[in-house]
Amino acid sequence: MAEHNLSFLPVAFSLATSCMSALTVLGTPAEVYRFGSIFLLFAFSYAIMVVIIAEVFLPVFYRLGLTSVYEYLELRYNKYIRILGTMMFVILTILYTSIVIYSPSLALNKAAGFRLWDSVIATGLICIFYCSVGGLKAVVWAGVFQYILMIVGLGLVFARAVIIKGGFGPILHDAYQGGRLNIWDFNPNPLKRHTVWTVVIGGTFTWVGMYATNQSQVQRYFACRSQWDAKCALYLNLVGLWIALIFASLNGLSMYSIYKDCDPLTSGIVSAPDQLMPYFVLDILKDYPGLPGLFVAGTYSASLSSVSISINALATVTLEDFIKPYFTLSEEKLSYIAMGISLLFGIVCLSMAALVSVMGALLQAAFSVFGLIGGPLLGIYSLGILFPFANSKGAFLGFICGFCVIMWIGIGAQKYPPAPHRTVPLPLSIAGCQRSNDSTFVSMIVTSPSPAPSRSYFQEYWYSVSYLYFSALGALITFIVGTVVSLLTGGLNKEVDHRLLFTKKDFMVNIQYWKDKFSEKQVAPEQEDKTEKKSISIKKTSVNETHGIQ
Repeated sequence: MAEHNLSFLPVAFSLATSCMSALTVLGTPAEVYRFGSIFLLFAFSYAIMVVIIAEVFLPVFYRLGLTSVYEYLELRYNKYIRILGTMMFVILTILYTSIVIYSPSLALNKAAGFRLWDSVIATGLICIFYCSVGGLKAVVWAGVFQYILMIVGLGLVFARAVIIKGGFGPILHDAYQGGRLNIWDFNPNPLKRHTVWTVVIGGTFTWVGMYATNQSQVQRYFACRSQWDAKCALYLNLVGLWIALIFASLNGLSMYSIYKDCDPLTSGIVSAPDQLMPYFVLDILKDYPGLPGLFVAGTYSASLSSVSISINALATVTLEDFIKPYFTLSEEKLSYIAMGISLLFGIVCLSMAALVSVMGALLQAAFSVFGLIGGPLLGIYSLGILFPFANSKGAFLGFICGFCVIMWIGIGAQKYPPAPHRTVPLPLSIAGCQRSNDSTFVSMIVTSPSPAPSRSYFQEYWYSVSYLYFSALGALITFIVGTVVSLLTGGLNKEVDHRLLFTKKDFMVNIQYWKDKFSEKQVAPEQEDKTEKKSISIKKTSVNETHGIQ
């Protein structure tokens, strides 16, 4: 916990780095390139998420003095719910960390020519070493440098693209002509991959689940020296998330402007969407030695930050939830055990990277994983914090229902992917591509939609729900079922320590703060007037006395 002595500045950038990581550097530009800039609406999701975490969850967690966020589940429900939450976190973090280990290897594979699996193994080994010997303070401060390196890499690529196109105007014009400025799609259909509603509502649930129930994130703002520092870290982290999102999206638009007539993916130059950005970097920076390597270093550094904090959090919850409650050990022995646990989890995450390689687009895979587990976890935390009548029976049955339904949808969507008309990317051309003999490779590909095979109701609708709604559905199902079961099983007769609940006082504290600030501003001018009048009165008295003496 870094002796609970971290200031808000490094924690803020560390939070932003671990969330964005290589998934932003590689995945977001590819998303914007293929599906348009509607991805920018995540800026609203980030803002809503930060307000909810800072004003609802943070006050409750901080006054309890938690080390593991899953301690709350035992205090609010019982130790079995705590173990359930910890196990879900372990599964979630292993899958996510595997994605983060695999993603920079794609960059090294395409931009530096490393063999993919040699790179995966090298990345994993470096991360295992980094996590096993470093403490939280080292991880957090490294995250600050890694964030700067990531932004510098993205900024240089965008600057070079602007120079090639002769300004930002041509990039915007090409994006408009290609339909890439499609931000405001208000279609309420939950089956459509990205709309205003799926990104803002679904994205908010996903990010709240990550920042409220994921030890990897919570552990860092727990380590701040005060609740005020933790709140500042969360709000400053919002700025960091916005900057990274904007730069990554601008790179996606630049990529489309340069490749609008020769799509590397359709023409077979790259084999996966996540290889588009590394190829783009190598292509436009090939005449500038060192700059492609700077981009790769930024991608790799961001991943190191994510992996290190994830494995650090895995070691923390394993110690706090599975070892300390049942064994009495010295601090020295616990330290060695923590290092061993970090090593073990690093090896497991490295092994799981093989599974990640078949999960398709990395960014979508990451959000799907968060939705499957993070949504139900968010449901039981929200239930416990908001409703005093919530009990362990409601929380358990709610979680099981939410998890099973979302797992059903997730597995079904993997086996029966949504119909092409729901997820088809925006048009791409290879009319400008040339073969090696400089003859025209092919004119614009025009594909006429083939007759869609007959699909059952579940395949056509249930399994086609946008992946961004996974977390929202999981949280809502858990919350509703948990509420009903708690009421039916005597929850109204339950007495709960008010420290475990979000109370009216927590809600009013900010209103009172700004009210006091406003009152101070109102009172200050009056006090100044009184001071001036008193000063004038004293001067007059002094003058009169002087004349009297004379």
